Amino acid sequence: MNQPLSESRALNILVFGAHPDDPDISAGGVAALYVAGGHRVKFVSLTNGDAGHHEIGGVELARRRYAETQAVARVQGLVEYQVLDNHDGELEPTLANRRTVIRIIREFQPDLILGPRPNDYHPDHRYAAQLIQDAAYMVTVPNVTALSDHLPKNPVIAYVADRFKRPYPFTPDVVIDVDSVIERKLDALHCHTSQVYEWLPYNAGHLAEVPKDEASRRRWLAEKYLPRFADLAERHRGVLARWYGAERAREVRYAEAFEISEYGAQPNEAELRRLFPFLPA
Repeated sequence: MNQPLSESRALNILVFGAHPDDPDISAGGVAALYVAGGHRVKFVSLTNGDAGHHEIGGVELARRRYAETQAVARVQGLVEYQVLDNHDGELEPTLANRRTVIRIIREFQPDLILGPRPNDYHPDHRYAAQLIQDAAYMVTVPNVTALSDHLPKNPVIAYVADRFKRPYPFTPDVVIDVDSVIERKLDALHCHTSQVYEWLPYNAGHLAEVPKDEASRRRWLAEKYLPRFADLAERHRGVLARWYGAERAREVRYAEAFEISEYGAQPNEAELRRLFPFLPA
């Protein structure tokens, strides 16, 4: 059974992604902050990532990407990095997948669920969002997925940041300063070798730029990804100021942002501060 949030109880934070690197990109910073504060964080990939490469695929790629997630779990100190055995590019919002998501939520008993919005270029991202929405509320209904214990209340659900404009742009309620853990986030991304150094550069047309040696790759990774995290801070500096004050907000270099979903519980400001305990008083 979920307990009311208190200052002394560790939070359970559940981060869903469609693919085995999605949680790291969107919430790797806050994951590090939660773990540093003694809270429990679980990442879930709803597919095995077996299509995300230009040279290998199938079981070889799925196993490689699974190994990468387990390396991330060690770097980040996660409770678990779970990977579901659905084919990459073929995720569907079926009843079977909904039941699986319901069971994952019930078993972990999250205080906060993070995941994508349903507006996205990738069908897997859209259907991951749909599955989370479809599981919301149903996690409290005893006769749905009856052999797993229902939750007494709906968890809070928050969307991770994106740049899509229609039908409406991402509108964050909370923006978090991740400057202190940005290197840990990059260390986690560094574990996804098949993606950040192979498939994604190939797909973007700059594979030839990727260095061969480990140290140079890690520097290259920072050069490629830090501007993205800096852009989040710049675009949402007004929301940063709301939570951190104008002076501190001006100094934040890197951020992650979250929009509260209407499908989960609706937290007030005090509850948001308990859910994001690294916000200043």
